[in-house]
Amino acid sequence: MDNQNTLLTIGQFAALHGINKKTLMWYDQTGLFYPAFIHPGNGYRYYSYRQSSLLETILLLRELDVPVSEIQTFVKNRSAASLSRLLKEQLADLDQTICHLQSVRKSLASRYGNMETLLTMDLSEISVIRKEERCLVTVDIDRHTPYEKQVEMITAETRKYQLRRLHDASYGTMIAVEHLYNGNFSEYGKLFIEIPYPIQKAGLHIQPGGNYVKAFFKGNWDLLPKKYEEILLYAQDHHLALAGFSYEMVINEAVIDRMEDSIVQIEIPVRPRQSDASAAASGY
Repeated sequence: MDNQNTLLTIGQFAALHGINKKTLMWYDQTGLFYPAFIHPGNGYRYYSYRQSSLLETILLLRELDVPVSEIQTFVKNRSAASLSRLLKEQLADLDQTICHLQSVRKSLASRYGNMETLLTMDLSEISVIRKEERCLVTVDIDRHTPYEKQVEMITAETRKYQLRRLHDASYGTMIAVEHLYNGNFSEYGKLFIEIPYPIQKAGLHIQPGGNYVKAFFKGNWDLLPKKYEEILLYAQDHHLALAGFSYEMVINEAVIDRMEDSIVQIEIPVRPRQSDASAAASGY
């Protein structure tokens, strides 16, 4: 830019940076950013284009909610080292904020998806869907684990992974498929939590990607085994084998008051039955 030493009025300099000239006056008063020249006769403030880089840095730091006192310290002791240190701190804070917002978005998207499901679902329908792999935090339980203990354990896990609240994550129960085939429909073995941000896979339960049979249940929970009997019959009729675990999750907690109004979403990995897969492979 030519004539970088040419002085600009406060209005011109403010317009150049897309801010109000009152902001420049406030920065002057607080010692954040001074004019290059103040006319001794009329007190008008003038700025040099060369000051633009410093002003943009200050505006960026203010946008990141850096305290004025910290910016003042930087301005008084400007150096590559001090700016590098300040920017490094802000990058770390920004990364944490982005991670949090991504988690919030994922939680919102999950709840939105549940509400959309509620509006369009057919409680009697059993279908096969495709799911992506996901990592779950799990805690072991059995039929003798008191409800209070389950709440205590799952709350401890949310704290361990620095979730602010339990409902920042999706959670539910798991029952091994072998128990379903044996008719033991109440042998729950795990509680699961889906952490809404990327975490290391080591030590986590991997819910596999692939095809899942999906069903819904509403009513007295004593009747839930009948839904599993329907699922087993569906799998048999469609030449499917259940695998791994059944993943149960209540999807309408936010919009009900009574437990009996709960709608349980059931998802179980499936694959072609071995005999059918063998026949297909051999061409029969």
